[in-house]
Amino acid sequence: MRAAALALGLALAASPAAAQDQCRLALLLGIDVSASVDAAEYDQQLAGIASALTAPEIVAAFLDGPGPVALSIYEWSGRFQQDLVVDWTLITSRDDLQRVADRMMRQTRRSADFPTALGYALGFAAGHFADAPPCLFQTLDISGDGENNDGFAPDAAYDHFPFDGVTVNGLAIGGASRGIEDYFLQQVIRGPGAFVEHAANHQDFADAMRRKLERELRVMVLGGLALPTGQLPL
Repeated sequence: MRAAALALGLALAASPAAAQDQCRLALLLGIDVSASVDAAEYDQQLAGIASALTAPEIVAAFLDGPGPVALSIYEWSGRFQQDLVVDWTLITSRDDLQRVADRMMRQTRRSADFPTALGYALGFAAGHFADAPPCLFQTLDISGDGENNDGFAPDAAYDHFPFDGVTVNGLAIGGASRGIEDYFLQQVIRGPGAFVEHAANHQDFADAMRRKLERELRVMVLGGLALPTGQLPL
């Protein structure tokens, strides 16, 4: 998968016009809305995503790279509680990002009493990537404030769902001991260059999301090929 993406990128390097049209990244955000997230914390997550998407440095990171980014957002909690909030949207302008931010601020919570089925959340993401537009890379950006406590674990999801070529990054929320960050590091993230961003609490979510998006969207150009940070050709 990475070899195929590299070959495609090198081909695009020979055609500047094609490179500007080719989607460089399919970015999927997964938001934890399990029972451990109260109403105020839920609102802080929505506002945090909206704020991050419209921050000047994030707008620049979306728009200044070679080719657009496809963005989608879903909420997750229990085994069968995965709700799509924003379907795949090609981001080509500041207005596109503002529309997604406005959609987040209009979102009404659909479930609040279910456990943390992180494996199921990952399985949903794998299926949703199959509907993404063709992009050079695919990244899942999944946030959470607790460990899996319902259904199969993340490692089982990776064993049974198609994650070839998908990078999974984490945003671990809360915990003075940062135990949840260790859990995400050991059990959740996947792929070359994968990382975990830590938010001390839900009030810190907006800043953590902004840091993480900037890191995910930052590109390096190697002979005209845009590569997400940490994903160097073999």
